[in-house]
Amino acid sequence: MKRILFLACTLIMVAGSSLHAQTPAVKKAAQSVFTLTTFDKSGNIVGMSHGVFTGSQGEALAMWTPFVGADSAVVTDSKGVTMAVDALLGVNDIYDICKFRVKGKTVPVAGMAGSAAKGSKAWIVAYSVKKPEMQHVAIQDTEAFMDSLTYYLFDDNDVSSTSLGCPIVNDQGQLLGIMQRPKNGGRAFSTDARLSATLRLSALSINDNTLRKCGIRTALPSKSSDAVVTLMLASQRGDSALYATYIDEFITTFPTLPDGYNAKGEQEMIAGNYANAARNMETAIKVAENKDEAHYNYANLIYRKEVYVPEPKYKDWSLDKALQEAEAAYAINPLPVYKHLQGKIIYAKGDYQQAYDTFMSLTSTNLRGGELFYEAAQCRRQLNAPAEEIIQLLDSAVSAQPNDATAAPYILERGMAYDKAGKQRKAFIDYCAYDSLMRGRASHSFYYMKFQCENKIRLYQQALNDIAHAIVLNRTEPTYYAEMASLQLKVGQYEQAIKTTDLALQLTDKYSDLYIIRGVCFGEMSKTEEALQALQKAKELGDDRADELISKYQK
Repeated sequence: MKRILFLACTLIMVAGSSLHAQTPAVKKAAQSVFTLTTFDKSGNIVGMSHGVFTGSQGEALAMWTPFVGADSAVVTDSKGVTMAVDALLGVNDIYDICKFRVKGKTVPVAGMAGSAAKGSKAWIVAYSVKKPEMQHVAIQDTEAFMDSLTYYLFDDNDVSSTSLGCPIVNDQGQLLGIMQRPKNGGRAFSTDARLSATLRLSALSINDNTLRKCGIRTALPSKSSDAVVTLMLASQRGDSALYATYIDEFITTFPTLPDGYNAKGEQEMIAGNYANAARNMETAIKVAENKDEAHYNYANLIYRKEVYVPEPKYKDWSLDKALQEAEAAYAINPLPVYKHLQGKIIYAKGDYQQAYDTFMSLTSTNLRGGELFYEAAQCRRQLNAPAEEIIQLLDSAVSAQPNDATAAPYILERGMAYDKAGKQRKAFIDYCAYDSLMRGRASHSFYYMKFQCENKIRLYQQALNDIAHAIVLNRTEPTYYAEMASLQLKVGQYEQAIKTTDLALQLTDKYSDLYIIRGVCFGEMSKTEEALQALQKAKELGDDRADELISKYQK
């Protein structure tokens, strides 16, 4: 009787177990599981976990925690193949979820599951290159979030630390989430895997504070306009290798957009690889949908090389070639910006009248602005036009801009034109306006120029203030000290002038002006011995003024 009862119980247990037998779909999910290892810059391990592939092109899902502080990462799939993590695709640090991409082809899990109810069963799919284990677990509780998503809670006794990051699937092998546990310990949980669909990259993701906690780069956004912005931001990071990676990805992802080829051509040009740069730009012209933009980019690249890096020469590039490309762009699409580039190239070729005519013709287009009138003024200056005509063009340049920092360069240029024409009071007004727009952040050379203007119109206190400002911005230029001391001497500030020369002589003892100023100051203060000593030093440095002054103060 007992034997019969034992057999009956055994049959019941077997039958119950078969109800939880792994389906083929669950077994197949094991092909999508991987191990994740992250490293810092020194190659030390930062974290280890698991994850699951969600796409066939390397897309994957894992916990975010192992990535924080890491500089690189690798995954090893169910066949033992190790692949490098290429880029981050999105992060939610609140739910500790990271979407990323590896370099290689991958076997994805069978899609995302809908919400599972409290009390229902699911499978934890473990990682193994041999025979992975499938653990049947009950969903103890659920919480709804973000309207349609579900947060799953489990009995912590059912979850070992080796299960963290492993996928949780339903009987159809569809992904519910990955097994997680709070960073500081606590109840096991899983965030709905469908949350990953909300993890998207924007144009500014490259500078996102959360994503930058990891040294692995972000991928390019899928939207081309966003990708162009990301490419530009990547160029400002100061990492040429990282920038090159973004450029290559851009070209692969958007092969008919000229932006990637232009960036590649520019990088090659900076490196001096002109043939490679030309090849990239010519490829853009062949494949780009907007061929006018490709011609324009090529023209601009050649123009900048010829003007700013004329040596060494590249046999296939010249200003004539640049002009040809700019004209080709304009022939396809007559945009004012293309004509503007033609004007700049023509100016660089030395045909100032034609360049002037080109710039002035554009002032009636939507490109009208201070730059055009400024460029026209430069043309007239090269043609030796009267100062009044040049100033009139610069007046137009200032008027064409709003009264903000964008007008500053043209106000400064007009001030310099007034100064050169002997109209120092008008120059002074423009210099003050420029200084105001720059909010005191102008260069030391500007304050020196302003000082010279003020000195001419006898605004001595303002002049002393500005030469002092120039010295603060550049403490190693002895000329500034000499100019300041000279003016202090002129207005009778003898002791201050001597102190100024003391500072200057700490920089150089070969500047005869400093000794002349010291000698005169000491002489006017009736300190004959110090005066003669200073003037003798000026004489030793070959200053012809010293003899006359020595004779004066020896009497």
